[in-house]
Amino acid sequence: MGSPEPTQRPTPQLVRGMSLRAAIAVNMIDMIGVGPFITLPLIVAAMGGPQAMLGWILGAVFAMCDGLIWSELGAAFPGAGGSYRYLSEAFGPKRWGRLFSFLFVWQLSFSAPLSIASGCIGLAMYATFFFPGLDRPLFSISGHTSLLGGIGAGITVSAVALVAVTVCLLALWLAYRQIGRVGRISQYLWVVVLATVGWVIVTALTHFNAHQAFAFPAHAFSPTASFFLGMGTAMLIATYDYWGYYNIGFLGGEVEQPERNIPRAILWSIALVAAIYIVMNIGVLGVLPWKEMISTQSGENYVISVFMERVYGSWAAHLVTVLIMWTAFASVFSLLLGYSRVPYAAAVDGNYFKGFAHLHPRGHFPNVSMLWLGGVAALCCFFSLVDVIAALVVIRIALQFLVQAIGLIVLRVRRPDLPRPFKMWWYPVPVVLAILGFIYVLFARTHSIVQLRFAMVILLVGLAVYGARELAQRRRRA
Repeated sequence: MGSPEPTQRPTPQLVRGMSLRAAIAVNMIDMIGVGPFITLPLIVAAMGGPQAMLGWILGAVFAMCDGLIWSELGAAFPGAGGSYRYLSEAFGPKRWGRLFSFLFVWQLSFSAPLSIASGCIGLAMYATFFFPGLDRPLFSISGHTSLLGGIGAGITVSAVALVAVTVCLLALWLAYRQIGRVGRISQYLWVVVLATVGWVIVTALTHFNAHQAFAFPAHAFSPTASFFLGMGTAMLIATYDYWGYYNIGFLGGEVEQPERNIPRAILWSIALVAAIYIVMNIGVLGVLPWKEMISTQSGENYVISVFMERVYGSWAAHLVTVLIMWTAFASVFSLLLGYSRVPYAAAVDGNYFKGFAHLHPRGHFPNVSMLWLGGVAALCCFFSLVDVIAALVVIRIALQFLVQAIGLIVLRVRRPDLPRPFKMWWYPVPVVLAILGFIYVLFARTHSIVQLRFAMVILLVGLAVYGARELAQRRRRA
């Protein structure tokens, strides 16, 4: 009698354990985060007054247009990886699609850690409300290269940066577990996020001074060059604040009924967050004068803390600061969770470094990818928030969002019979508006060329790496 053949252990697979409610929660905590609590002074300064609310409104319009792109692609291709899978399918997995999808994952190796780091830095900046000495510089490092016309970079190490690194590592530890438990954690974090913004909105509306909120300076809406440059900067910041509605696309392989729930999660999260942002920011301007907001360091670092202190006193300022720090942490957690699935999906397809295809043997989540992104994000915490936001948005628009929007049009032409559980409303108007909005944000700003040079360097290096990998694979097959 022969011995029984050894049973082969099944390959770990992603688990579809995320409900629609959890999907909306993940998106919303990703979108809200610390952005609206710390970028309001930046947008007001860019526009030179409360007309900055145009940035929030136009940002919401373009977010919805791009959200329709993500909804159609996410419902058609509901697997892990998001844009990686969409670009491959749109341009063809054998040639151009393979190149574009690789370049997407390549740029994500830079932009995703920047996004995660921005939340960590914002949290640390609010911590200076309790410990003002945290932002005192310890030492600085700077460098410059003549590549592509000259690119300079520098970091200033302070206790704020060290706090941001600690936050990043704590989020990494919390996200390092099975998706079902992560979904429950996301909903708990979501409750605190909504409670925080709800308190700020109620306070703003019950103490609202319309004359102060709409105290526009002379010629605020004059169509001058400075107005359109300011609008470009304001929309760049608003774009950063709205981003996150697509996060569920990266988790498509773990969503229940993805053809139905992915579009719903994207569009509901955009609509809800847009309403929150517009009401909250106009409300804050009705309590805290905009000139005061942009003229003090406290206004730049923790404007909502100053706002609540003005209304209720120090106890409210302390409490809202804690809640905002919690909200920022929730965003970092969500970002790390979503982005870690992208290099994993690419590696499984053989179009990225194979180490990223590893899943945790018990939790069945992409642990190598998560550790990599968390580690790089910790290093990015040493840069300033303004530089991190600008670099992040420009890199992502130039090397992902524009290409993906064009890819949807290409896919409609190449594969008209493709099953589309969700079709974009009023096609092609939303995709055209999204493309025009992205181009405007890229170029209609002062010093925009600096971030574009960074994006160009990332593109060129990515092309070289892709070419080297393809050549090596061909030699192995020969």
